Amino acid sequence: MEMDALLNMVFAAVISGLGWWIKSQHDEIKRVTILLNRTREELGRDYVSKTDSNQVLMQIMSKFDKLEE
Repeated sequence: MEMDALLNMVFAAVISGLGWWIKSQHDEIKRVTILLNRTREELGRDYVSKTDSNQVLMQIMSKFDKLEE
């Protein structure tokens, strides 16, 4: 009977450790997801889109063309 109790304690410890590890991994994935979403928002705010960049470049080129004339 003592061997059964010892095995039950070992299994309980292993399952508890596994549950703690899974919870910590889940929390870390949630944290990384939040950071990724923040990064996406900041990139959109700080950088210019390709179409906006092309429009500004065309305006600059037209100004240079006027200066050359």
